[in-house]
Amino acid sequence: MDMRALLSQRTLGINASGIRKVFDLGAKLKDPFNLSIGQPDFPVPDPIKRAAIAAIENNHNGYTVTQGIAPLRDRLAAHLKADLGWDVDSRPAGAADAQRPSVMVSSGTSGALMLAFMALLNPGDEVIFGDPYFVMYPHLTRLVGGVPVMCDTYPDFRLKAERVEKLITPRTKIVLLNTPSNPAGVVASGKECRELWDLCRSRGILLISDEIYDEFTYDDAREPSPLDPAKRVCPSPARFGGASEGVLVVRGFGKTYGVTGWRLGYAAGPRTLIEEMNKLQQYTFVCAPSPLQHAMSAALDYDMREHIAAYRGRRDAVVERLGKVTEVVKPGGAFYAFPRVPEHLGLSDEQFITRALERNVLVIPGSVFSRRGTHFRLSYAASQRSLDGGLAVLAKLMS
Repeated sequence: MDMRALLSQRTLGINASGIRKVFDLGAKLKDPFNLSIGQPDFPVPDPIKRAAIAAIENNHNGYTVTQGIAPLRDRLAAHLKADLGWDVDSRPAGAADAQRPSVMVSSGTSGALMLAFMALLNPGDEVIFGDPYFVMYPHLTRLVGGVPVMCDTYPDFRLKAERVEKLITPRTKIVLLNTPSNPAGVVASGKECRELWDLCRSRGILLISDEIYDEFTYDDAREPSPLDPAKRVCPSPARFGGASEGVLVVRGFGKTYGVTGWRLGYAAGPRTLIEEMNKLQQYTFVCAPSPLQHAMSAALDYDMREHIAAYRGRRDAVVERLGKVTEVVKPGGAFYAFPRVPEHLGLSDEQFITRALERNVLVIPGSVFSRRGTHFRLSYAASQRSLDGGLAVLAKLMS
């Protein structure tokens, strides 16, 4: 049997992730300086691990309701009220107020995005997102029959309303904002968030705000909260009055608490959309992992500021070291930088990455995240040895 002849055009149209290719190359290196992995290098905090163990031992191992367990949804509703000012109704359909936003627990933020795209897009509908972009965005759009529309954000990597407006057509259904962003670590300003929301609202377009790195936002990128001016928060389009009517917020636990393998996220927004996403989850993911949902209530009580401060120090080291030899937009959050391959080298991003690999350094070519091949992504969620050694090699290569 020719199995390849049976494969769908859907899967044949997707190439293996460029990130995975670098991982495969890295497996052949001996003790490399690995600056490629977008995963926190700190261990999961002990209280969160103990909560997961307790949930397993207390037999929370079966299916949960599709939308997630009520205690976690209630905690998330309270968190969103404190953080965004949203009056979220965490009750299931039938008991809930249809006019209030709703919240659901998903199998990671990727799961939430897939459900949202499945619920919203018909064949030919368009999704606008910034270039450079998270690698999933164009492929996910095509998987459900949509058309990815990439908005050039070079050189500052900011998805601004005036850039987006030029790309809107009658088929535009979604504008997708990633803040803090992967691969550049850029945090949208409050002004940029509001202008994007105003634009989308005026055109009847849903704004999806992918905020998987919301807690990993450094002090110099945070702004006073409209709810409490003494508190500084990550800018979000969801913070403006009435935004819950036209914004879907997608967040998660994996990056914040180092539990990327637990596959837990959540989405909050218009109840009609959340209910359709729940319906689709019933026939796809079924539910998020049961014992880990119970553990996440403990996570919401854990203070991650010490880890975030440590990563800010690493960010500063990256900008200080590489900023002397190339262009680096200062990241305001996440744990990535997106430096330019210096033009005087006369190298493409992949050629530069090959030279780095020859010197035992793993970074990701920028063309994995972009239509351009001029930059590379560096993750500073790495050991101090890898960061120091990798930066020394990269700086020397670019000098």
